[in-house]
Amino acid sequence: MTKNAKVRSVEILACDAGWRNYHFVKLTTEDGVVGWSEFDEGFGSPGLGAAIQRLATRVVGQNALAHERIFAELFAATRPATGGVVAQALGAIENALLDAKAKLLGVPCYELLGGKIRDRIRVYWSHCATWRINHPTWYKPEITDLDGVKAIGREVREKKFTALKTNIFTYDDGKPTGWRPGFGAPFLPEINVDRKVLRDLRMHLEAIRDGAGPDVDILLDLNFNAKTEGYLKILRAIADLDMFWIEIDSFSPEALGYIRRQSPHPISSCETLLGLREFLPYFREQAMDVAIIDTPWNGVWQSMKIAASAEAHEVNVAPHNFYGHLSTMMNAHFSAAVPNLRIMETDIDRLAWDHELFTYVPEIVDGYLVIPDRPGWGTEPNEEGLRAHPPKSQGGLLNYGRKT
Repeated sequence: MTKNAKVRSVEILACDAGWRNYHFVKLTTEDGVVGWSEFDEGFGSPGLGAAIQRLATRVVGQNALAHERIFAELFAATRPATGGVVAQALGAIENALLDAKAKLLGVPCYELLGGKIRDRIRVYWSHCATWRINHPTWYKPEITDLDGVKAIGREVREKKFTALKTNIFTYDDGKPTGWRPGFGAPFLPEINVDRKVLRDLRMHLEAIRDGAGPDVDILLDLNFNAKTEGYLKILRAIADLDMFWIEIDSFSPEALGYIRRQSPHPISSCETLLGLREFLPYFREQAMDVAIIDTPWNGVWQSMKIAASAEAHEVNVAPHNFYGHLSTMMNAHFSAAVPNLRIMETDIDRLAWDHELFTYVPEIVDGYLVIPDRPGWGTEPNEEGLRAHPPKSQGGLLNYGRKT
């Protein structure tokens, strides 16, 4: 084992990721072992990098092996402002410490989590049709009509994926447009769901099913795009369709539990929650069938605690993963070790330069991600690649749909 595991430095790196930026923590020990993690500022978390840098002053000089102690100290120091960006900063630091610790010990990160239960992880093709409709500059071929939606359904099947997830779209003159009022695009703060939204969503789902065929599982993500009334309208409108799950975000565990008890489809939720304390009311309410955990936000070690509580409440878990390849591998190690796994999210449509940014890209065979046995997360950012694609000043959901 490397003798000196004290943390020498904590740095923030970023690069251009098309419509957003990728962000990374680089934690280096005195003996030069580097632990990496990926975080995200564009998913409603401005200033996260600054929070990490401020907290890093308490990490430098500490033993990188003692990630639980460091997390507890940082939590104590930030207790008056628990949650939000501060919690995500703690998660990003924890994940970099886990990578460093695994490399110091010469083992994959899953060994720190109790060892792997499975060698490969079933994944679903997330943002299927979504990226090619909403971000055609970066994800090709652009989808401009229902035929394109059917075509990507066929592509999923032909590439041997067993599941896909899509989002809400409305159609004007046959052309799809993302409908995301919960994120201000379009800006409809009342987030009511009208008949056109219901008709167009059903038409979209029928088209993607037509392409994918009967054996591909279809997941639908509704995000924060309705209130309880609207979610129930949507569930009634698609009650007869074959759906793997409906993903719903709600600030109220009671409201979500009410929805679940009336839903003809399984309900998944909780991807925006931070810490076990925020999950517990949803577990007690039996508000969802699958708890989605964002491990970059929470930290993989803390996420294992959340998953253990989910298990005690007879709930399976799934990681939230729509970031870069390092995040995918962080989630893969979590998925390999957690007993109560349902399925793993990943994006298959990638930027043209994604492969340049990391030392290894995830290996996916017939719709399953193969778990590597390399030390740490099994991949890390390629700093030369990051420098070749400098970050933009703005990006992510904070600018999505913004009028300029």
